[in-house]
Amino acid sequence: HYGIRIEYMFPDAVEVQALVRTQWLFSFYEDGHQECCRVRKVRPLRRALKGLRAWITGQRKDQSPGTRSEIPVVQVDPSFEGLGGGAGSLVKWNPVANVDGKDIWNFLRAMNVPVNSLHSQGYVSIGCEPCTRPVLPGQHEREGRWWWEDAKAKECGFHKG
Repeated sequence: HYGIRIEYMFPDAVEVQALVRTQWLFSFYEDGHQECCRVRKVRPLRRALKGLRAWITGQRKDQSPGTRSEIPVVQVDPSFEGLGGGAGSLVKWNPVANVDGKDIWNFLRAMNVPVNSLHSQGYVSIGCEPCTRPVLPGQHEREGRWWWEDAKAKECGFHKG
């Protein structure tokens, strides 16, 4: 839409096969999502960030009070230590950390920014298909993610609280 080239990252097929073989395809419903997310999401992102000095996220404090309420606008990233170029520290910039979700949506509408159609179906926080479901009116936006787990466990591993 904006003429930006998007680079796609994929998990290592051998790691995914080993995960499914040793556990099972949907084992995360029983033993938690952390290992599945590590193989399918975190390790591919680590490969993409390797050698970079900084990355930008869309994290907001109001997204997840249990894990994101204290995030700073700029930080040395505790999740991806040692990946940065030069000194080895990777800087994480969270430019909308202090912006309310309602303000984000007002901006998107005012600027006519295209939005994933799943949002209008109740998918407020979109993740992997088996780990995401629509939220009900009045529910917090992260309630649709890993709904079978404790509210403090609703992070995939990209962001350490």
